[in-house]
Amino acid sequence: MNSKSLLRSTVLLAVAAGIAVSPLQAGAATHQPPSEGSQFVKLDRPQPVRESARTEAVEFFWYDCGHSQALEAPLQAWSEKHREDVALTRVPAIWPGSPEENVQRGHARLYYTLERLGLVDRLQVSAFRAVHNDGVDLTTEAGSTDWAVRQGVDGRLFGQAYRSAEVRRSVDGAAEAFVRYGVNELPTVVVQGEYRTSPTKAGGVEAMPEVLDYLVQQEQLKTG
Repeated sequence: MNSKSLLRSTVLLAVAAGIAVSPLQAGAATHQPPSEGSQFVKLDRPQPVRESARTEAVEFFWYDCGHSQALEAPLQAWSEKHREDVALTRVPAIWPGSPEENVQRGHARLYYTLERLGLVDRLQVSAFRAVHNDGVDLTTEAGSTDWAVRQGVDGRLFGQAYRSAEVRRSVDGAAEAFVRYGVNELPTVVVQGEYRTSPTKAGGVEAMPEVLDYLVQQEQLKTG
């Protein structure tokens, strides 16, 4: 199996299958801090971060991924807790060359349209529910606009944003970022362009905020 096929199998397995118990879960009673190689990994090629006083966290998600959906509420709560010291960016996953690429591009276009309209906080959970639970097709402009209008969004403004050059560029950028960050599971969160964690690493979706807390703390200790 070549590397692309292996990566595809890994991502799809993480999306579709259950999460096994990890060392963090098995040893939770010991309260050991997360460790590199077990609960998180260091990127082979660290990515640049925006110049900011806050630590950067980048989440890769997919609307049709149950684990991404399960992380949404804990991640939002974690982000609120770290409002002063962490800048959270969401990136919709697009795996170039995969069988799901067109679907993922459609979902990414929906996400960046919501972002452009300032509607992510209000409608992110609803979008997950529509795609993952209700099987609504949100991969086309017509389907996405119909859904958005039912959520109380102005259809004309939605369509303008959906067709905008900015949204198209953001979608292309998401596909490039997926490769650059070496994402091999959904959801994945990268802290300060350097450390990556995911459900199978952290010990499940519910364990990811604890790992993220640790990574943010380590970054802050380095910067003083």
